[in-house]
Amino acid sequence: MEKIKQSLPLQIFIALGLGIVAGLIFLALGLADFTTDFIKPFGTIFLNLLKFIVVPIVITSIVQGVVSLSDIKKVGTIGLRTIIYYFCTTAFAITIGLIFANLFKGTYKVLQTSDLAYEAAEPTSFMDTIVNIFPSNLFQPMVESSMLQIIVIAIFVGFGIIIAGDKGKLFSDWIDSVYEVFMVIMRGIIKVTPIAVFCLITPVVAVNGPEVLGSLAMVLLTAYIAYAVHMFFTYSLAVKTLGHMNPITFLKGALPGFLFAFSSTSSIGTLPVSMECVEKMGGRKDVASFTLPLGATINMDGTAIYQGVCSIFIASCFGIDLTFGQMLTIVLTATLASIGTAGTPGAGMIMLAMVLQSVGLPVEGIALVAGVDRIFDMGRTGVNVVGDMSAAMIITDYENRREAKEAKAAAK
Repeated sequence: MEKIKQSLPLQIFIALGLGIVAGLIFLALGLADFTTDFIKPFGTIFLNLLKFIVVPIVITSIVQGVVSLSDIKKVGTIGLRTIIYYFCTTAFAITIGLIFANLFKGTYKVLQTSDLAYEAAEPTSFMDTIVNIFPSNLFQPMVESSMLQIIVIAIFVGFGIIIAGDKGKLFSDWIDSVYEVFMVIMRGIIKVTPIAVFCLITPVVAVNGPEVLGSLAMVLLTAYIAYAVHMFFTYSLAVKTLGHMNPITFLKGALPGFLFAFSSTSSIGTLPVSMECVEKMGGRKDVASFTLPLGATINMDGTAIYQGVCSIFIASCFGIDLTFGQMLTIVLTATLASIGTAGTPGAGMIMLAMVLQSVGLPVEGIALVAGVDRIFDMGRTGVNVVGDMSAAMIITDYENRREAKEAKAAAK
């Protein structure tokens, strides 16, 4: 098992490379439909298994995390620090996206936009999102994988166990047992990750090859440069200064989670992998079990970069120059929208529609990037997951130092 853990990043990377090569071959042979009909389904089966395992693991791990903290006030403190960190990094991300989009703006051409059509989905209001966080049914959120509601259920159950004291211990032990059973299943699923990555990436390359080589290549390149800068600069600086951790060690440890998120485009589906990565890097289980599911739901750094790049690109295609004030509006709107659209299917597109409307840009411009949204999504999901793991390591360091300080004070 240890050998598999050690070689997993290399296996995923090799599978990613082989999938790209295979996709190009199928594209050249005109067999793109074959990849979507007969190769992609195996990747979908893998994602379905992950989705099946994620809900019980998230519930049991968060309950364990809350109970192990044994202090309701401490849970609130960790939650507040985590949310503030996610807000700050999202603001940094959208700013980086706007900077690089403006640097490359000269390469975007004014396109023929008269035939564009895109119907924006109705965004959920911020207050409706707050109301919808609290479930009216115990089982419905689990069936629908409504992660915010699942997190709230788990937190309340954890609080109940703490308050119940000795009477809650039996239920806590049962939760621990359920967690261990599903972790065994999860480890078995993770073993076939490289095969799944190959099956997921091959049809993406085979289907989207022409678009990648076409007029959207420059905006995709811009987004990926911004993704890389945010990961290698913002997160490295954060884990170094706030988490007192070597950035190279962090990025190396986070690699399996990034590669899986990149291939699957699912932050929720990547949770089991990112949890393993964090624990292997020395992250605390009680912290990771709380910050990672929360981040998978509300942390959208990669998506924020996408908003900035696409806003400038769409404006350029319509021959519009955004003012500095409009760009500040984009930063504010995208940062707040990362919470306002949490857990919403197609959140990236809904957020982009909200951002475009906030600065008076035509929403129809989304049609320009919708065709290659999957390729944007691969990079932005990878960034989102690395951001989640950085938060887990930073909060872990904070908790370790706080406990060490308290122990030192008690010893005196």
